[in-house]
Amino acid sequence: MEAATHVSRPTGAEVIDLGNRTLLPGLIDAHIHLFLHPGAEDLQTVLEAVPQRTIMATIAARDDLMAGFTAERDMGTEGAGSADTAVRDAIDRGEIPGPRLRISGNAINILGGHEDSIGYNPAQHVLANADYANNPQQLIEIMREQYKEGADFTKIYETGRDSVANGQLSTPYQYSEEELVAAVREAQRLGKRVAVHATGEPGALYAARAGVASIDHAYQLSDKTMRLMHEKGIFAVPTFAISEYFGMHPRSPEAAQREQDLIELHLGEFRKQLAAGVPMAVGSDVGPFPHGIQARELELMVKYGMTPLAALQADLINGAKLLDWEGQIGQLKARYFADVIAVPGNPLDDIGVLKNVEFVMKGGTVYKKP
Repeated sequence: MEAATHVSRPTGAEVIDLGNRTLLPGLIDAHIHLFLHPGAEDLQTVLEAVPQRTIMATIAARDDLMAGFTAERDMGTEGAGSADTAVRDAIDRGEIPGPRLRISGNAINILGGHEDSIGYNPAQHVLANADYANNPQQLIEIMREQYKEGADFTKIYETGRDSVANGQLSTPYQYSEEELVAAVREAQRLGKRVAVHATGEPGALYAARAGVASIDHAYQLSDKTMRLMHEKGIFAVPTFAISEYFGMHPRSPEAAQREQDLIELHLGEFRKQLAAGVPMAVGSDVGPFPHGIQARELELMVKYGMTPLAALQADLINGAKLLDWEGQIGQLKARYFADVIAVPGNPLDDIGVLKNVEFVMKGGTVYKKP
């Protein structure tokens, strides 16, 4: 790739004139779920076979690519095990269209934890949406099995379920600091990393001390946690878009109030995190809301306190680091992958133009043209 006012090109190369559109590197979503779609998440595991969910995941991958997302981190198949390995590999072989993927297989959870199948008839033995691990040895065994089956990183549920009272978040931690340290060390042994679902304390602090790569959701962080994240370069991934969607599509009036309380809490905490210098990456948690519309996440990050430039840097520069593709994606530079999108306008003036991507190239292959 070359990026300049004048570039050399091979004889006979196709010239694509995109007029006055703005060219950018392909967008990065650091928190997605290809194997989810709108509707009850727990029932998707019960009602839909893994082959069906895998087919739907390939459609989701295509939709995300056509929306300009050329690289993504899938934060768990939610009960489909290592089926994401087949999707990632088919994309890499050019057999189906989709973003570059970092995958985790199932997330990891404790018995009775955030993603366990709670509220069903116990005699039915309804499967959880995550793999069980209840101590350090089980964590390591599950991680080794997932890596054997193709996982690029490990996703761990560290907190949940959440409640808000008097402006304070309550969210039980699932793994102790020592257990998370064991998981991080196991991942590091193979050059891999750990990401956690953590909305608050003390779980977020345990994760930061253990040295995870990212703390996803991060509704409320203590001063100590924010300081550690700043010092260690641990990314917060706010996932505002999913909160907005759940607030607009609640299961009940009680759920609507709960989501509103969480959103109001998160907004104030997000500004504190920005002021504290917590590194941000962009992740939408798309899946429970329709794939292909998650550029809304960047709009919300700007609405809630970031400048458009800072939001783009969080997406492209920080996203490349978090997905372990630094020096390969996130910039239009020589020797980087030719992942390029075009939008009708300047996102520095209106970040919302990213919701209208008109041209998509990934790896030098054009997938969408005006």
